[in-house]
Amino acid sequence: MRVGLVQLNASDDPDANLPVTRDMVARAAAEGAQLVTTPEVTSCVSADRAHQQRVARPENDDRTLAALRDDAARLGLWLHIGSLGVQMGDADGRLANRGFLIGPDGAIAARYDKIHMFDVQVSETETYRESGTYRPGARAVTVDTPLAKIGLTICYDLRFPSLHRALAQAGAQVLLSPAAFSPGTGPAHWQPLLQARAIETGCFVLAAAQTGRHQASVGRARSSHGHSLAVDPWGQVLLDAGTEPGVSMVTLDLDRVAQARGKVPSLSHDRAFDGP
Repeated sequence: MRVGLVQLNASDDPDANLPVTRDMVARAAAEGAQLVTTPEVTSCVSADRAHQQRVARPENDDRTLAALRDDAARLGLWLHIGSLGVQMGDADGRLANRGFLIGPDGAIAARYDKIHMFDVQVSETETYRESGTYRPGARAVTVDTPLAKIGLTICYDLRFPSLHRALAQAGAQVLLSPAAFSPGTGPAHWQPLLQARAIETGCFVLAAAQTGRHQASVGRARSSHGHSLAVDPWGQVLLDAGTEPGVSMVTLDLDRVAQARGKVPSLSHDRAFDGP
């Protein structure tokens, strides 16, 4: 299974970001990718809530989604859009932080709305309140494809092992973890968390990431940690994309999923317990 991970330095302008993303998807296809995965908030990285809501569109009107669906069909590959901000018509104006898996026919094979909201104060100068912009999802999602059974997550979900365990116990072999990970926590937590989720589940974990300082036309500029990673079911890092935007390729041997789970079959060792 040949996979392309797209690492972006997206701005807060969806129209400017789209041709960059499309070019990287095409580059991955040219290198033999059967699946391409892009980061969280592929079309717009912004710290300004009003701007995010202003540029977001309903799913049927989203230009990025429409163009990337066309590309998946034209290139004949599976395309995972890490997430887009999608207008839902909520009274409070909140969006869905929604990932999409597009099939090689251009149809939407699955949608996943990010469940866990990043409401944290990393430092005196770095604060996030994602629930002010996005309403949380409530449903875990796996997708059967001819390549593998795939489980969908987004960024802060990475800190919740129970979600990943549920996906693996539902049969997922590959977990997708697109992110725009904080540079405040990334150096210490990003790689260990991805390795832990792979080891615990016996899954491949693929994490396409936003990177660098993101150009902002409104409000303060955000930054992201980068380092798109691919981790195998034994916890070994197969690739680290560093901090430059670009496309990284990896080949997955799905036999390694069964091998890892055969050695440590912890997914079948759950026991009920009382307390604390």
